[in-house]
Amino acid sequence: MEELLELRQLLLEGNVSSALLLVDELEEMSLSDKINKIDSSGVILLIYLIKQRAEQRSMRSWEMSIENAVREIHKINRRRKSKGYFLDATELREILEEGYDVALKKAAIEAFEGRYETSALGERVDREAILTAALKLLIPDS
Repeated sequence: MEELLELRQLLLEGNVSSALLLVDELEEMSLSDKINKIDSSGVILLIYLIKQRAEQRSMRSWEMSIENAVREIHKINRRRKSKGYFLDATELREILEEGYDVALKKAAIEAFEGRYETSALGERVDREAILTAALKLLIPDS
């Protein structure tokens, strides 16, 4: 809110160049917030995909968690006015790759009632296949 008041003041003063710099900062802050939210939902998506692959089964609650994570990512990533997206497939893939290890650690606690350490669970699943499956859910044409 403080930034908006500053922007207003800069515009009233006619200081367009400083106002544009502040607009750039606001855009960067907004995108950073979106990336953090997508990362959080991406980790949840990966946790349940890892559990499905590791245990070679699924539960309705896992499927609902996957569906909710995908819906949340779509909602955050969607540009309202232009109907485009903030992040493309490559950027989404990078976020998923960065979150994979966190998801694997969390999945190790839940899958098989926590019997496997993170590394052992990681050996039971194909990292690349899980990342590809996640991206296909987020961008069906990929």
